[in-house]
Parts: sequence; C-alpha cells; structure tokens
Amino acid sequence: MRLSLTRHLPILDWGRRYSKSDLSSDLTAAVIVTIMLVPQSLAYAMLAGLPPEAGIYASILPIVLYAIFGTSRALAVGPVAVVSLMTASALGQVAESGTAGYAVAALTLALLSGAMLIGLGLLRFGFLANFLSHPVIAGFIIASGLLIAAGQARHIFGIAGGGDTLPEILHRLWQHLGGTNWQTLAIGAASTAFLVWLRKGMKPAMKRLGATDRLATLLTRAGPVFAIVATTVTVRAFGLHEQGVAIVGTIPQGLPPLTLPDLSPGLIGTLALPAALISIIGFVESVSVAQTLAAKKRQRIDPDQELIGLGAANIGAAFSGGFPVTGGFARSVVNYDAGAATPAAGAFTAIGLALAALTLTPLLYFLPQATLAATIIVAVLSLVDPAILRRTWAYSRRDFASVMATILSTLIFGVEAGVSTGVALSLLLHVLNTARPHVAEVGLVPGSQHFRNVLRHQVETLPGILMLRIDESLYFANARAIETLVLDRLAADPAIRDVVLMCSAVNVIDFSALESLEALATELAAQKVRLHLSEVKGPVMDRLKTTHFLQHLIGEVFLSQYDAWKALAAPAPLAPAGWAHQPVICATPGTPSIVINEKERTHEKDPSCRSPGSDRRRRGSG
Repeated sequence: MRLSLTRHLPILDWGRRYSKSDLSSDLTAAVIVTIMLVPQSLAYAMLAGLPPEAGIYASILPIVLYAIFGTSRALAVGPVAVVSLMTASALGQVAESGTAGYAVAALTLALLSGAMLIGLGLLRFGFLANFLSHPVIAGFIIASGLLIAAGQARHIFGIAGGGDTLPEILHRLWQHLGGTNWQTLAIGAASTAFLVWLRKGMKPAMKRLGATDRLATLLTRAGPVFAIVATTVTVRAFGLHEQGVAIVGTIPQGLPPLTLPDLSPGLIGTLALPAALISIIGFVESVSVAQTLAAKKRQRIDPDQELIGLGAANIGAAFSGGFPVTGGFARSVVNYDAGAATPAAGAFTAIGLALAALTLTPLLYFLPQATLAATIIVAVLSLVDPAILRRTWAYSRRDFASVMATILSTLIFGVEAGVSTGVALSLLLHVLNTARPHVAEVGLVPGSQHFRNVLRHQVETLPGILMLRIDESLYFANARAIETLVLDRLAADPAIRDVVLMCSAVNVIDFSALESLEALATELAAQKVRLHLSEVKGPVMDRLKTTHFLQHLIGEVFLSQYDAWKALAAPAPLAPAGWAHQPVICATPGTPSIVINEKERTHEKDPSCRSPGSDRRRRGSG
C-alpha cells in the first residue's frame, strides 16, 4: 500500500527528504520563473483566443497539482505555444473567440484532455510517446511555429486577420495590409527587435558592464518584463490607445474562480478528437523535456505517472478558468538552470502568480497586444529548426519525406490534419521499415566463429548450404516476404539442399509468420530441402514449443550459427517420406544429428542433442 501511494503521489517520496537547501533553491527558481511566466501566460492566452487572465489562471492550480502528482523535478507546467494554437483551432469549430461559449468550451477541452491523460496513465500507456517519431515531431513544431508567427503578424501591424492555415492567414494579411496602424507597427517591431537581441546579446552586454553571471542571467530572463513595462508606459504616456493601438484592457483582479465545464454530449463529441490530439502532442513534448532535464542529474521520470500528473494539471485548469496545459520547454529549462531542486519550485511559482493576479493586473491595462504578439513570435521561432531538413535528407530519405509531409500538411490543411498526418506517418514508416526486412546471406569469417554478410566481408560458405540472417522480428506484414525470398533463392540455385535461418535478431514470431514458416517448411520438404533454425531466442522458442511446428520440421534447431556450420558440413540424410520428425536442439557443437521417431522408436546419434519432447530437454533454449 505504501509503495502504491508513493508511486501515484511522488510528493510523499521527495517531500520526506525536503531540506532547507532545497527550499532555498526552489524559492530562487520560483522567483525567476514567475517573472518569465507573467508575460508568457498573457501571450499564450491571447494565442488561444482567450482573455489574458485565462493564461494566469491556467498557470496556478495546474502547477500545484503537477507538483503533487508529477515525477519531474524541473518540469514547469502551463500554457505553451503549440497546445495554445491547437486549442484555438479546436475551439474555433464550436464558438467564436471572445464569447462566453468559447471560454466554456476551453474548460471542456481541458477536462477531456485531463481525463484522457489520467486514463492512459492508469492503464500504463506511457509507451505511447514512442509512437511519434522525432522527425514527425520536429516537422510539426516547425510548421506550428510558422503558423503561430504568421498568425500573430496581424497584431504587429495592427490589422484584422485570422485563419487556420498558412494560405488563409497570408491571404487575409495581404487583404488588410493597407490598413496598417503605424504606431502599432513601431511598438511591435521595436519589441520584436529587443526580444531577439535579448536572447543573444543582453547577457554578454551585462557581463561587459561588470554584472555577475547570475545577475546577467536573471536580467536576461526578466527581459520580456522590461519590454512590457516600457511599451505599457509608452502607450499610456502618449495616449496611443486613442490612436488605434490595441491594448489588453481590463484584466480581472483576483484568484482563479471556480468554473464548471460544459458536459453536453454534442460538445464532448465535437471536442473528443482535438482533445486526444492535444493530449498526445502535449504529453510527447512534456515527457521529452522532462527526460532530457532528468538525465542531466541522473534522475528518472515515470512516463505513466507523468500522464497522471499532466492529466491532473489539465483537470485543475478546467475547474479554475484555464485551458489545456502541458510542460513547456523554455520555462522548464529556466526552472532547471535557476536551480529547482524539487517540484515544490512549481508550487512556489503558483504562489507568485497568484500574488501577481491579486496585485499586478490593473497595471497591465495599457499593455499593447503588439508586445504580447512579439513575445509569442520570438518564443516560437526559437523552436523552429530548419537544419532537421538537411540532416534527415543526408541520413534517410524516408525520414525527410515524413518531415516534409508533416510540415506541408500542417501549413496547408491545419493543425489537426498535421498531427493526424504525423501519427499516421509514424506508424506507416514503422510498417514500411519492417515489411521488407533486411535479410543477409552469411558466411563464416575465417579463423573465427562469427558470421557476416557475404556481400560485405571475405567469408567462407558451404556448397549446397544457404544461410540467411533475418534482421527483423517476423509478423504478418513481412512473413510472406521471407518465404518468397527463400523460394526465389532456391529457384536460382537447384544445388541447395539445406536452408538455415539465423534468428538472432528475431524477437517475435506472430501467428501469421508461424503459418508462413510452416508453409515454407512444407514446400522445402517437397523439394528435398531441409529447413533449419539457429540462435532462436528463449521467449521465441517457448512460443514455438506450444505449436506443432517443431514436431513437423525436417531439420534442426541449433543453439548457435557455428553449430549449424559444423553440423551441416557433413549433412545427414533426409528422412523417408511419411515418417514423423522432430528437430534436434543441439546444446553444444557436436556430430551432425537428427532424431527420427517411428512408432516410438528413437535414434540419437549425439547425446548432446535432444528432442523437444525428451526428458533431457532444457528450459528456454536459446
């Protein structure tokens, strides 16, 4: 019971060992992350099409719940760019941005996402993160970054716009470009330039002025706050809001309210698929960041418990006026660099954000939307890595194709189509890579017991013996390909009398593959050719022993490929038709052997070999 509670409530584990040193580190990290999160939260709420306060609300209770249920010491949970974009795309199908129905639908979306994540966590489906390949994720992030940046450009120019795809966004920008508000453009361009310089130039500049590394880092992290203060003061001082500069306006002052999602079947049915996609993308992004940061301190995270932690955070957002959240890359790195020792740093950050919601929101009335747009654009473009195209092109054309397909489908057809394409491509590429497995004809490396590809190495081969190494597990998609390859090889060389399948890389043989092997063995027997197996792994052999395949196999199962080489150098005769056969499982290199059973009569040439039905059989052969 205690172990189970600790597993599902990690706070019981690290909380028992919490120290004053941890408290100092967590408080320092919380101050820095809070300063960073205030402008980010406002900006990502605007990106999701929600009021600015929703971003702060989504960063308070969710952080606390993740601190209780999550396993990462440094992950900072809250609104992120990609999930905010997906939220806006999903909610746009059910309501118009700025309406009460839109905000309620955001709560429902967060609740659905949270429930799905917790369900997957309880079912221990953390391995789902492996089903999205890195090229697909990279392609989706590139496309999402471009979509987000293009969508925020209208706030930089102070014009109308919108759209879910890149062609729509660019078309509407072009239509309204003539109505550019030059004061807004000046603020947006200046904010963007400052934030770009901030990332690379501010820290060295501060150090040249004599600041310590820690102070320079803190000032760099607080840079977006400087941009917010400067532009807010400028708008108020010169009355730019009266000249068409869009501002944030009134932000409710106070703690997050208790909110209730809409559970109507129609809305749930509409948002179910977007919630599933948001859950998958959010989890993959979050667990990738958490694993990377944990590895730096030789810590471990539990992907299944991470699902529960993120699920709890999203449910918290649903009941506190927020929208879907996940672990963010930028703020998590800042949290880690600032010295966060435990998840308590997140709880302290939540307290800081709550104080900001109580005291600072009136000061943000004149904050220009162009500044928030600049914050988003600079943040998302830093995630765009065009070099992935060059690297995948050089390494694998298939991976390059998957990256390009994900990018193009996201840009042209929208976020949901891009995610769906990415998931489908990940699975399709796996099937394609395994449907035509690499099979190498092998020979003996002189002076050793190692076998290598005859096309790559100088090796010895035996006349009349075909030795094939299968470099993939056998299942329904590739079983027929192996059968066809062997039969084609026999048709090309009538002198072959023995075929050995080297199974060192075969981890699974499913039922379809088993039937294909049985058909192959029958076909070879009809051609007076014996089929042998070698280096069959224990779990695979255990499954084969439950079938009739070994009993009808005219050939042997060798412990090693070298055993097969020695045994088949002087081949045993093929048994007469009509006799029942059992393969010999040789434990050590020895004399060529075959076990022939006829009416309970058994002949064994080598005592080191035994029939699968023999009393001397060992468990887990291979």
